[in-house]
Amino acid sequence: MKYTQKAPAKINLAIDVLRKRPDGFHEVRMIMQSVALYDVISLRPVLDGRITVTSNSSAIPTDSNNIVYKTAEYLKQKYNVKAGAEIYIEKNIPVSAGLAGGSADAAAALNLLDKAWKLKLTKSEMLDIAKKLGSDVPFCMTGGTALAEGLGEKLTPLKPMPECFILLAKPDMDISTKEVYEGIDKKSITKRPDIDAMIKAIEKQDLAAISKELCNVLEYVTVKKCPVISEIKEKLIEYGALGSVMSGSGPTVLGIFQDQASAYIAYDNIKNMVSEIFVVKPLP
Repeated sequence: MKYTQKAPAKINLAIDVLRKRPDGFHEVRMIMQSVALYDVISLRPVLDGRITVTSNSSAIPTDSNNIVYKTAEYLKQKYNVKAGAEIYIEKNIPVSAGLAGGSADAAAALNLLDKAWKLKLTKSEMLDIAKKLGSDVPFCMTGGTALAEGLGEKLTPLKPMPECFILLAKPDMDISTKEVYEGIDKKSITKRPDIDAMIKAIEKQDLAAISKELCNVLEYVTVKKCPVISEIKEKLIEYGALGSVMSGSGPTVLGIFQDQASAYIAYDNIKNMVSEIFVVKPLP
C-alpha cells in the first residue's frame, strides 16, 4: 500500500533571538506561518527492512544525511520495527531557503511512517520525536499560525492569519542556518520585532498592522552574504507589498499583498532578480 502526504512550507513573520545558551543553541521568539507551497512525500512499506529515499531533486541528499531518512531510521530503532520503507520526496519547496522544506518533509514522513508501520503513536509522542529531529519539525507537525519559543519547539497556536497573498522570492544563493546563527552579534541588532504587537495584530485580523510589524533579526547577518535581499524588499514595497521581510535564516524574501492582482504585478517586476518565485496563500 502507498501512503502520501503534502508537506507545506513555513515562513516567519517575525524572529527575535533572545540569547545563546551554554549548549551553543539560540533561544528564539518567533511567529511562524504555514503557506500553500508543498513538497509531497510518498511512502511504501517494504518487508525486507531497507530504508530508501529518492527524489525528483538533485539538490538534496538521499542517503543517511537526509532528514527523512534519519526520521525513518530513528523510528525503526526506537520501536524495533522490522519493516522498511521506500520513500519518495517530490521537492517543490526551495532548498536552503529559510522555508523549512526539510523539516516539513520530516514531519510528513513521521506521520506516514506511523501509519505505514502501525506504530499508533499519540500526538505528544509524535511531538517529542519531532523535537529530536529539528527545531522546526514540531511546528511543521501542527502547522497554521503559531508563536514559537525556546529553540522553536515550544508552540502556542494563534488565530489564523487573515486572507492575503504572499509572494516568496528566493535569490540564487543557498544559506546555511548554522552559519547565520553563528554570525549573530547582539550589538549589531538595531531593530527587534515587537512580537506582542504582531500577536495583537493577528488577533484583530489587521493585515496592515501585521505587515508593519514584520521583522527578522537574522536579516542583517544574511544580507552581508546576500545584499540583493535588501533590494528585493525595496522592490516588493515599491510594487505594492504592505510589508516585506526575510524568512528564517534566508535568503527567501516575502512580501504580503492584499490581493492576487497586485502580488502578480510585483511577481512580473522582480522575477528576473531571483531564481525561484511563488505567490501563495497562508494556511489556517
